[in-house]
Amino acid sequence: MQLSFLRPLYDRPGPWCSVYLDASADTEDAHPALDLRWRALERRLMEQGADEANIAALDRVIRGHDPMVGDYGLAVFASHGRVVLSEYLSAPPLRDLASFAPLPHVMPLLAQRGEQVAWVRVLADRIGADAIAISAGGVPRRAHVVGRETFPLRKPQPGGWSQDIYQKAAMEAWHRNAGDVTAATVQLAEKVGAEVVVIAGDVRATGMIAAQMPERWQDLMVRTDAGSRAEGADQTLLDDLTVQTIAEVADQRISAALDRFGVQEDVGGGLDAVVSALQRNQVDTMIIVDDPSANGELWIGAEPTEIAVDPGQLAAMSVTDPQRVRADAALVRALVGTDAALTVLGPEEAPELTDGVGAVLRYVDRSTPGRENG
Repeated sequence: MQLSFLRPLYDRPGPWCSVYLDASADTEDAHPALDLRWRALERRLMEQGADEANIAALDRVIRGHDPMVGDYGLAVFASHGRVVLSEYLSAPPLRDLASFAPLPHVMPLLAQRGEQVAWVRVLADRIGADAIAISAGGVPRRAHVVGRETFPLRKPQPGGWSQDIYQKAAMEAWHRNAGDVTAATVQLAEKVGAEVVVIAGDVRATGMIAAQMPERWQDLMVRTDAGSRAEGADQTLLDDLTVQTIAEVADQRISAALDRFGVQEDVGGGLDAVVSALQRNQVDTMIIVDDPSANGELWIGAEPTEIAVDPGQLAAMSVTDPQRVRADAALVRALVGTDAALTVLGPEEAPELTDGVGAVLRYVDRSTPGRENG
């Protein structure tokens, strides 16, 4: 998981208000229920010392957000009277939460987000296509493509001296329309950095689109005849295929991170080793087991790499005013500040990970903790 979307949270100083709440709008009393939940969280923030400016900023965003149908949640982060990041959660949080602390409490957001896969799906026929692209941050882009050719789009029935001419003209029209769809698809895929491109719909149209896709996208493309642009068509099979394809890519990414971690010969495992690697800007990807009950702490200074298991380590780094913060908050800040990635695992996925955390390293040298000198 790339964490660049969190950068605004670390471009300004704390303290931070972090709020997670169930904002589901599937019942008649949804709005009063949201109001009650927010009031309870507001009181918790005040008890922790949050200032009125932050609470007022949160209030405006939470009460004023655009409601969605069904069950969902909100994650909102504010500092110095300004909401810096507001995210919809695809499901309500495990529990409503309000935190006032030196760093934003982002781990619940990251655990629920999981591996984000950028993708494009194109539902095509011989006239054009409807396309949707989702970036790794979940931002949708849509395109409605109408091919330049409208006649002739059907081959004539056999017979007549002009049959071959019209059949050839129809094929050329399909091909040109497919080219227009291909160009729009490539443009969307490049904008979102797609890792999956699903080409669906009319068999002849998808074949022509697939044949014209540039080589760099060929290995990322999945072609299917599921789905139809016809009004009222059932898209269930296409939706299922899209979800399955995206999940497979996410699983492959997690497996690759675990494989890379495994070949490091026990280097980079455990909290001490991960902290040491972050101090050295050595982490490529941190692996962490999601544990909502975790309450461990670390010490930090002003810079992302000023992170330690005890204040003495920071004193040796000439940090004069260390702060004690949530361990997961300190780890994520260091990852964002060093352009490192994160992989979040369920408890059953990495039962032998020391301290529930490890790191795939960018490099290993003799000074790397755990590496035998020789």
